[in-house]
Amino acid sequence: MTNLRALVAEDEPVLAYALVQALQRLWPDLQIGAVVDNGVTAVREALAQRPDILFFDIQMPGKTGLEAAHELADEWPADIRFPLLVFITAYDQFALEAFEQAALDYVLKPISDARLAKTVERLKERLSQHSEHDHELERVVGQLRELVPVPSPRAARERLTIIRAAVGNQIRLIPIGDVLYFEATDKYINVVTADSESLIRTSLKDLLPQLDRDQFWQIHRGTVVNANAILAATRDEDGKLHVKLRGRHETFPVSRVFAHLFRQM
Repeated sequence: MTNLRALVAEDEPVLAYALVQALQRLWPDLQIGAVVDNGVTAVREALAQRPDILFFDIQMPGKTGLEAAHELADEWPADIRFPLLVFITAYDQFALEAFEQAALDYVLKPISDARLAKTVERLKERLSQHSEHDHELERVVGQLRELVPVPSPRAARERLTIIRAAVGNQIRLIPIGDVLYFEATDKYINVVTADSESLIRTSLKDLLPQLDRDQFWQIHRGTVVNANAILAATRDEDGKLHVKLRGRHETFPVSRVFAHLFRQM
């Protein structure tokens, strides 16, 4: 296992330095290809450098570690081995339980040599098992899927039936069944029906628990479609899925994390 390279994405310089120093002590042969301080740059550098291992801080500006991992899973070439992924996080019992349930590796802040040493050993073991390399992207996609929020029973009882959207000086009432898709923008969500588009000031994170998951499918990081409006799902020359909705000319890309929704029954 020579010439292995890692990319570190951590927005706190002191913690980034501590992680790099600890890795150099515990794994001298590992080359640190880059240290970046935000999720957007992390994605760009990972695609450019194609490292063997990623250390992603969960909370970063631009994109969170999870958002960066989702984007990389979508953009990564299918014929190139996906990097092993380790998240860096402050101690949060709920976050740790989620990572453990998804079998994602993580290290805690502040960095401990003892804890990091266990992660290093696990990484070395997985790198030595060539049979896993070919399926790393599939494995990571499955793990990320486990972290997609599931509405609580209480939230499920409070499902939206009407969307109230401001249009100029008016409040437009949109029956939920009329919505073709929701599209997240910077601070708003665009609510699209067959004959209108309206902005509501909320996030997908807050909106998703209020939607019927059998009717509204999240197919990408920022896109939720009405399953009843899906006309077809097709693959392009690169094997990526795209959805066509009734009454719409454009197609909508499907993230690898959500591609299981379209498996043949």
